[in-house]
Amino acid sequence: MTVLRRSLLVLALLSASAAGAAGERAGEFDYYVLALSWSPNWCARDGDARDSDQCEVGLGHGWTLHGLWPQLARGYPSYCQTASAPPSRAMTARMADIMGSAGLAWHQWKKHGSCTGLSAADYFALSREASERVTRPTVFRSLDRAVRLPAAVVEEAFLKANPDLVADGLTVTCRDGYIQEVRVCLSRELEPQVCGPDVIRDCTATDALFTPIR
Repeated sequence: MTVLRRSLLVLALLSASAAGAAGERAGEFDYYVLALSWSPNWCARDGDARDSDQCEVGLGHGWTLHGLWPQLARGYPSYCQTASAPPSRAMTARMADIMGSAGLAWHQWKKHGSCTGLSAADYFALSREASERVTRPTVFRSLDRAVRLPAAVVEEAFLKANPDLVADGLTVTCRDGYIQEVRVCLSRELEPQVCGPDVIRDCTATDALFTPIR
């Protein structure tokens, strides 16, 4: 093999590797994870320090949509190569009512929505539909002060409010001593399903902090 041919082969291999590293193939996944974040806790941990508009008193954000994430049996795709155009500012702004901010909507499209094989408009529509399918327990909105509680109480409340869900189909996460999120596993048709083993990582805290609606 000549030096020129070897050089061309190396360049071709490097180009292929770079393309693969840029993102995985859109549309190749097994199910969805719907992530719901308790906004007051996020604000206490991170949002206040960022002076986030989401944390303004009086907005009343509770369980906000963090994202709808395509999931593999193990692991998940992210930052996929897609022919779909990115969302417009108007499109992400319309998601702020359930996500807290347009910036989060943009990030979720870039990292997760790009892997669904959907257009940005269809991804956000599906995200809204998935969010609306999960009933939020009303008990948490009635809190008037911060409390400490077992993470299992949050899971039980969601199971009671959503009889079609099963214990292995959702998980509660904690971060920095706070209840962080409830993650619900849904099929590609948005039907409840059992989560993969890498998603079921229930918080075992018995005294996690839960702060009230602002």
